[in-house]
Amino acid sequence: MVAIADTPRRGTNRVLPGFGLSLGFTLFCLATIVLIPLTALAIRPWSLGVGGVIAAVTAPRVVAALTLSFGGAAIAASINAVMGFVVAWTLVRYRFPGKRVFDALIDLPFALPTAVAGVALSALYSENGWLGGPLSLLGIKVAYTPLGVLVALIFIGLPFVVRTLQPVIAEMGADAEEAAATLGAAPARIFLRVTLPALLPALLTGVGLAWARAVGEYGSVIFIAGNLPMKSEIAPLLIIIKLEQFDYAGAAAIGLVMLVLAFTVILVLNLVQARLTARR
Repeated sequence: MVAIADTPRRGTNRVLPGFGLSLGFTLFCLATIVLIPLTALAIRPWSLGVGGVIAAVTAPRVVAALTLSFGGAAIAASINAVMGFVVAWTLVRYRFPGKRVFDALIDLPFALPTAVAGVALSALYSENGWLGGPLSLLGIKVAYTPLGVLVALIFIGLPFVVRTLQPVIAEMGADAEEAAATLGAAPARIFLRVTLPALLPALLTGVGLAWARAVGEYGSVIFIAGNLPMKSEIAPLLIIIKLEQFDYAGAAAIGLVMLVLAFTVILVLNLVQARLTARR
């Protein structure tokens, strides 16, 4: 005689409360923390009128700041995609002396106050700094230029890519790669056809997180950027300047543009990631 285990009744043995309570709490937190502040941000600029909002966001200084923030974030995220992949792969697949120390250093931009990071980067890359001095001899100026902004954005974005990829690489293992190698596939073909497709959804997630962090970064950038209008001034700094001038509607208009652009990019990345995941 085969014993049949009792099936738990519906609605019992739940770790968390029921769907209704959980959904209500989720919507309350989402509305309080996210939707209400963003709605206020979306409404505030229109006190200027449609023409005023368009004029505020199309001013040359604003366009230059937005271009630097979003363009610099995109370039930094692209660089971090390559660097983060190599670092994560090395930490998971290889053993070497000082590995734990190196692994802990990856989290340093998370723990380090952004202002401290900015001061440290500006000291390192100034013309008399440890790195800026040799670079200046080659005619490369980093501190107080858009290149300095890019360096700061790479610094704060790298951990997002590394920490997103590490568990995926560890879980993936090397079985599929070894099988492909046994069948005679070249290393480049194994990477493009086996390794990269398996890691691409996680890589896009890490790149999206790094890009989103870089777009709104303020503390680590202002010290190394030089903050020259039309050259090295970022959009978050311009918002602060507008607020100090009591131009709240103008600051909100810039924030609204950043919100729309950032949401659009993140939505596209999420859709691409979902499609890639569904194909696996």
